[in-house]
Amino acid sequence: MFGFSFDKRTLYIIIAVLAIMSIGKYLNSKEALLGLVLTLPAVLIAITFHEYAHAFAADKLGDDTPRRQGRLTLNPIAHLDPIGSLMLVFVGFGWGKPVEINPRNFNRNISMSAGEAIVSVAGPAMNIVLSIIFSIIYYAIIKFAHSFVLTQAGAITIILLQEIIIINIGLGVFNLIPLPPLDGSKILRHFLPYNAREWFIRYEQIFYIVFVALWITGLGSLIISPAINVVYHGITNLIALLFGIH
Repeated sequence: MFGFSFDKRTLYIIIAVLAIMSIGKYLNSKEALLGLVLTLPAVLIAITFHEYAHAFAADKLGDDTPRRQGRLTLNPIAHLDPIGSLMLVFVGFGWGKPVEINPRNFNRNISMSAGEAIVSVAGPAMNIVLSIIFSIIYYAIIKFAHSFVLTQAGAITIILLQEIIIINIGLGVFNLIPLPPLDGSKILRHFLPYNAREWFIRYEQIFYIVFVALWITGLGSLIISPAINVVYHGITNLIALLFGIH
């Protein structure tokens, strides 16, 4: 065991500084600034539905902790994490305020480990579903309202839909990384053999430090960005094909 702990506030400060440093490029370009403004509602939608899905899944499994804490709501204020939201705005992936659960409250017909995995996968799954829904809306407008797309309002609508699709995919894929504190770590933990699961839990803090190191050094972005692009092109190309758009 290691005799030190990592202060999460340090990570938050570093990320906040990096995000603030990137603001300059938006102030020097009207197009980039418009894109930034349209990113904000996309972030609200992605984070709100992601965290609501966690709360909803836990509630359905018998744990009323999220309900008692006011998390079973689509009010964005209940779900936003300031730093995680900044990450989504400026980087394309981030997180919301974690939904607290008590696995001991889950229905007895499901194990605590399985329940945690289901609750964890609910958030990213919701983001992927939203990206599909908004991709359908996007290509429906392209296909059936082409004249609207040529107007200023139409162009803004198209950009907004693109941002919603990208942000949802970014949030969903990012949170499937199997490293603490992300959802993927709890999903992976459920499928590990008992001894491996206990080892994973025992050294969870070390994996958290690995996660921090990946993002501070930029290696995390190099790893996750291609995965996000693959999912994005996979979903949008499939929906475009269904609408006969090439």
